[in-house]
Amino acid sequence: MNWKKISTGLRFVKPTPKDQTPFEKLFEIFKELITHTSGDFDEAIDWLRELDKEYELTDENYTIDDFIEELKQRAFIQPKKGNGTKGEGYALTPKTEKLLREHALKQIFGKLKKTGSGNHKTQKTGQGQEATGEFKAYQFGDSIDKIAVTESLKNAQIRSLGDDFTIQDQDLVVEDAFYKTQMSTVLMIDISHSMILYGEDRITPAKKVAMALAELITTRYPKDTLDILVFGNDAMPIAVKDIPYLEVGPYHTNTVAGLELAMDLLRRKKNTNKQIFMITDGKPSCLKLADGSYYKNSVGLDETIVEKCYTMARQAKKLHIPITTFMIAQDPYLQQFIRTFTEANQGKAFFTGLKGLGEMIFEDYEKNRKKRLE
Repeated sequence: MNWKKISTGLRFVKPTPKDQTPFEKLFEIFKELITHTSGDFDEAIDWLRELDKEYELTDENYTIDDFIEELKQRAFIQPKKGNGTKGEGYALTPKTEKLLREHALKQIFGKLKKTGSGNHKTQKTGQGQEATGEFKAYQFGDSIDKIAVTESLKNAQIRSLGDDFTIQDQDLVVEDAFYKTQMSTVLMIDISHSMILYGEDRITPAKKVAMALAELITTRYPKDTLDILVFGNDAMPIAVKDIPYLEVGPYHTNTVAGLELAMDLLRRKKNTNKQIFMITDGKPSCLKLADGSYYKNSVGLDETIVEKCYTMARQAKKLHIPITTFMIAQDPYLQQFIRTFTEANQGKAFFTGLKGLGEMIFEDYEKNRKKRLE
């Protein structure tokens, strides 16, 4: 299905699914709506009823009420128990929350296939080695038990053709390998008010990226760790199950608080390899002072706040924690701030719109450490 964000909400283009049951057709739409409404079941159903009126998604044989009943029967929703989610009647079940992560993973990383754990490829020492299927010449220091006997004998036969058969050092080859590593990642999501300004929904794509990344790590890299935090005036960690319910608040952007919390979380991890992903669309505009009060300035780039951000970037560099910033903004002065911030950390920066944000994070996560051992 196709969705387009406009100032008054969502524009829906009716899909033409093949071999879908009425429930499956509505459920695909429902998963999008429940993400946009931050887990508000009642609002999502209201949207679904409006779409039904306009696009005739149901008929007398299967209504929206039938769909709700089937959601209950399949344990996708449950009566609300005062668990903090929005809406009056029903809340999502853990089963549905996982389906939302899988849905986001399929949308963003659609070609991904499940593989074994801990298989990031890097020049750094990890938890073992993984064969590549290729061979390289034996060098002093290579483990003898890694010598590929069949390939080495073949080389010796070719070299000794017409002469007495001998094996020499130059015949020996070993199977090339990558070190396997484990990675600890913190994903920072900006929830300042600018994430919904000017009629553009930037928080929903950020939520989808967080859900997809969580599902990616769970299924493909189960030995990796992922922490997710949100930052506005303050920063706080959130659980994976809470991602669908994220909302933007009337907050400024305390980037420093987010970075401080991210580094604190990573200091506790035993993995050698650590990184921070930061999704933001606004300039840093807030600091929390020692007395608990807030220093805020939304006009331009405040030198005090900016310099503190640069300091945090340098601290992360000393801890060998690269920061990859995904900047959802086109303002030249903000992009220059991110360039200077990235230079201070020696990290990476992507200047991106909302489209393709997930693919860019995926590419960085997959390729950041794919370097063959020399």
